Amino acid sequence: MHIPSPSVNGFHLGPVFVHYYGLMYVIGITLAILITQRRWQRMGGDPGLVGDVALWAVPAGIIGGRIYFDITTPSYIPHHWYGIFAVWDGGLGIWGGIALGAAAGIWRVRRHGVDAGLFADAVAPALLVAQAVGRIGNYFNKELFGGPTSLPWGLYIPQSYRPPGYLGTQTFQPTFLYELIFDLALAAALVWLGHHRGIKAPGLFALYVTGYSAFRIFEESLRVDPSEHFLGLRLNMYVAIAGTIAGGVWFWYTQRYGKGVPATDGAVARSTAAAQAAAEADGAADSEGEPPAGAAEEPAGDAVTEDAAEPGPGGEPPAEVGADAGGDHSAETPPAS
Repeated sequence: MHIPSPSVNGFHLGPVFVHYYGLMYVIGITLAILITQRRWQRMGGDPGLVGDVALWAVPAGIIGGRIYFDITTPSYIPHHWYGIFAVWDGGLGIWGGIALGAAAGIWRVRRHGVDAGLFADAVAPALLVAQAVGRIGNYFNKELFGGPTSLPWGLYIPQSYRPPGYLGTQTFQPTFLYELIFDLALAAALVWLGHHRGIKAPGLFALYVTGYSAFRIFEESLRVDPSEHFLGLRLNMYVAIAGTIAGGVWFWYTQRYGKGVPATDGAVARSTAAAQAAAEADGAADSEGEPPAGAAEEPAGDAVTEDAAEPGPGGEPPAEVGADAGGDHSAETPPAS
């Protein structure tokens, strides 16, 4: 008893051959957009923003994913001049896709003056759903499997797809299936936490990074497909460890020191109100620290009065302000020299 491998990896649509791998990614991206639109609208945001972000983030994610795949698994690059671009032959590294896609998404969100943390929390469960659907494409490509196993759910891999050293083995750990199940479970957990635990944004996205990275540590320990290694470990293992630590610290910091609001219904309005209140408080603090107009300068009249009140060089009493400066003083005795 085992899981069979599919006999085909696509179908013809007229003269075009449609790969199941690519089709699964299209379905996954579509679902991610629809789920994010629904979540963002419930938060009080404009659902049209999701389409604008996707227009930039999806191509950026595909480019980033392919670059990461080419760097970490060069042995899987097809041997022709366009091999490094051949996404349809399989090969998108999730780490590179998320990194470049997130960068493009943050840029677009901030251009619209929207809280990027709230938007990230809206999209986090949707990304996991898209990744789960994408793993079905890995199944059709007969890739992303682990080491040999005799378990009933072992995946049969044809000999031509087995890695070196495993040609005599028939069934392998279906790590693509493990990840598919985990992605959907984590997506459901994030939705539940968002509704019941009041997690401050972008805490849900930080948990997505933490949870997925931690699972990849387990998955990378099972996989036997060719990959770049460093100090005896797969390169992806180091990335997964770093992602788990960084995501955990990020979540702790956002919940302890962050100023974000929970990503629940009406969160966009609450975030805008909080930002305006903070701006007004900063403005009030700045105005209280400034001296009143004219307080730094003494009136000119007061200065003249003080100068006139000082005794003269010989100690004589000061002349009264307003005395007749032009009067006749010829009969007065001049001061002794």
